[in-house]
Amino acid sequence: MIRVGKWIFAFLVLVFAILVAYAYLGPLIGADLSPKSKEVRQEIVIEFN
Repeated sequence: MIRVGKWIFAFLVLVFAILVAYAYLGPLIGADLSPKSKEVRQEIVIEFN
């Protein structure tokens, strides 16, 4: 059981390292990780009594 736990731990560390590398190197290979933004305007009506 310990042997399986070691393999799972090693796999999780490898996956984490790959995700971190992709986050840093993604823009260099053409992956745009920035969120799409647009301006939103909404009229607000305040009623005074």
